Amino acid sequence: MIKNKKARSFVSIMVTIAVIALFLRFSIEQLINLNISQNESNAQDTLKLISTAIENYAKDHHGVFPTNLSVLTQTDPPYIDKEYIGLSYIKGYNYNCLSLDASGYTCQAEPARCGLSGKKIFTITTTGTLTTTECAEKEKE
Repeated sequence: MIKNKKARSFVSIMVTIAVIALFLRFSIEQLINLNISQNESNAQDTLKLISTAIENYAKDHHGVFPTNLSVLTQTDPPYIDKEYIGLSYIKGYNYNCLSLDASGYTCQAEPARCGLSGKKIFTITTTGTLTTTECAEKEKE
């Protein structure tokens, strides 16, 4: 009789642990997805900010785009508050400009860790055209 109670207690504990583990798995997955969503939204907003600053600079300089982003932070008043290119990851994304010259630009936001800090690569080009690519596709190339 005592062995039977111990066996039921052990099974009850194991079932409870299994249910808690399952709950934690789904909760952590939801937190990661929420974090990814926030990082992706921030990356899009930051790229739009960079694009707007570059476009405004070009309007003020007779259609000539800056050749680097540091020019945008050194004017009075500055076009943007900081140079996003070359900084360490900002909210899970790294920013760079693949091309930035007097005739136009192509800037990109790429997740620090594909699938963990973001799932999409965002690219913005001259005139503010924003496109997305799944980072998993890029890793396959």
